[in-house]
Amino acid sequence: MFSTMEAISGPISRDRQTQADLIQTNELIKSLELQDVFVNEVELKHREKVVKKLQSLFEEWLLDMCREMNVPETVTDKVGGRVLPFGSYHLGAFSKDADIDVLCVGPVFLEAMVFFTSFLEKLKAQEEVKDIRAIEEAVVPVIKMTFDGIEVDLIYARLPQRSVSDKVNLLDDKWFKEMDKISSRSLNGYRVTEEILRLVPDISNFRLTLRAIKLWAKRRNIYSNKLGFLGGVSWAILVARICQLYPNAAASTLVLKFFQIYSMWDWNIPIRLRAVLDLQYDLHSWDPKSNRHDRYHLMPIITPVYPQQNSAFNVSLSSRTILIEEFNRGHTILQEIQQHKVDWLKLFETPNFMNKYRHYLQVDAFSATGEQHIDWVGLVESKIRLLVGALQIHPYISLAHVNVQPYSPPKEPDSIEGMSTKWMIGFTLTKEYKKIIKKKDIDLTSEVGYFIDTVYDLAKSCGLFKEGMVVLVNYEKRKVVAKRAKVSSCHTTEKESSVTSEPSKASPASTAPQATKRSCSPSAETSSKKFRPEEKELDMIPTCPENPTTGVLPTKKVVKLVRSPPKAPQGTKRSCSPSAETPCKKFRPEEKELDMIPTCPENPTTGVLPTKKIVKLVRSLPTAPQGTKRPRSPSPSPSSKKFKLEETGVKEEKTTSPEKSPAEHH
Repeated sequence: MFSTMEAISGPISRDRQTQADLIQTNELIKSLELQDVFVNEVELKHREKVVKKLQSLFEEWLLDMCREMNVPETVTDKVGGRVLPFGSYHLGAFSKDADIDVLCVGPVFLEAMVFFTSFLEKLKAQEEVKDIRAIEEAVVPVIKMTFDGIEVDLIYARLPQRSVSDKVNLLDDKWFKEMDKISSRSLNGYRVTEEILRLVPDISNFRLTLRAIKLWAKRRNIYSNKLGFLGGVSWAILVARICQLYPNAAASTLVLKFFQIYSMWDWNIPIRLRAVLDLQYDLHSWDPKSNRHDRYHLMPIITPVYPQQNSAFNVSLSSRTILIEEFNRGHTILQEIQQHKVDWLKLFETPNFMNKYRHYLQVDAFSATGEQHIDWVGLVESKIRLLVGALQIHPYISLAHVNVQPYSPPKEPDSIEGMSTKWMIGFTLTKEYKKIIKKKDIDLTSEVGYFIDTVYDLAKSCGLFKEGMVVLVNYEKRKVVAKRAKVSSCHTTEKESSVTSEPSKASPASTAPQATKRSCSPSAETSSKKFRPEEKELDMIPTCPENPTTGVLPTKKVVKLVRSPPKAPQGTKRSCSPSAETPCKKFRPEEKELDMIPTCPENPTTGVLPTKKIVKLVRSLPTAPQGTKRPRSPSPSPSSKKFKLEETGVKEEKTTSPEKSPAEHH
């Protein structure tokens, strides 16, 4: 039962719904139906059947393990075990293609290691299970699979007692006193979902509003915690807070207030649903007063349970700038909807990302097989925000924006075997470059090299790297990107395409490694007319072991994208690291020699180190003056009108401020 005493502050308005509000809400529902947002009864029962089947399998497994471990019958009979859905499915605001997050709760004597081995094998034996894999290295270890056509994420927590009955209260904070940290993190998702539902005054209005906001966020490409925007938990907390402030409002009014408040919000003030007491159980809890790193979070959206966390910790200055722009756009459209100038469909229009920016980086992830590609894409995608962050702190880049929707080029008749997924990062240049500095180059060697090295090193350290896995970064101009996107869009209308597809020989940017003997340094050529990459390969590392599959040593290389560079005469051997001048007067990219690595430990899986690449993206842009550093974490200036909520009520502040700097802080 909701109580205003538990909220962080009292309501702004208790006004009840008017006839006009109900009409607007009906129009909103019709628009959502046109977007195919709601799940029908058949699909709902299908999901319920999947959850019940998982419950049955988990209970069977618990009994089998008790017998195998010779647990006394008195304990075995009462061991229990619970399977609890959480996330969007439990909140009641899921879409047709959404996965189901499921928490399995077991007794103290069954450790997580047993769950991720023994229960994993039991699941593999089920005919409904496809594409199953365990990711034990994650912060919250998870089993990912497709169960009877529905994607399921399965996590495990063990309670510090020998039985788990149906009546156990998992919202009780006492469990954390003796619970291991992995179980604490696994339990957190379910507790957050339950607490959100408990803290909203009207669950049906909350669910309808959340459906509308999630559809809007997905259409506007700002729904992704992994890529630096906001995930499902953050959006749910934002909507729940509006429901607390307007407890009697209709869903259409809640959507309007959502954009009105968050377009004016002072993000130095965290969004909270209730105050959470720190119980000092040796668990990290978000607290900027005592934790230095928490002070630099740019959009704190705090979970309502102990230990409280910032669900938006991945947000950067660039992504926050984009989010605020979208809040402002939404507010403008909602005002027009209220004035009957436009309908609700205007809010859900999809932007043309490929035409939004003048400059792009294209990140390509290649792998040899579909099974390898699932893990490889997940790893590369999880680190793209590091590349975005590195670009953001460059002196002459003001904003970097990654498209959260990856894409794949259409398959051509003579395409080679392999899988490919691409992400586009658009970026804008600072006013300093545009107005003052000209005729020089922007050097992105370190930014791109840092990203690529991080991906390969992490893949090697966790044993994920396999022969054929490659990540490349290329520079593209808007004209080329837009043309390629148009071709891909036309192909999609003819045949439904998935996130991954086979790369084409005809598209050099999407050339995957060959299954046969392959060079470790594939060409990163782009289709841009004005920018043609010149690939400069350095000496091979002398002491790295030979690849037993390809017979080729891994190499390091520098790739430069230059405007119409002169081609080296065929048959002429180039020195690895001269400072060679080109005939072009305006463009003189120099070749930099990398230090040789004296020893290279073998990859336990492939016998070689993953190929490391450093990409130098060069165009008619300036290099940063030596000794000049851009501030990494400037204090974000408030907008002209900021909205604050305090425990005593609501205040509006009017201030004047300079233009916001979208530089990113890590």
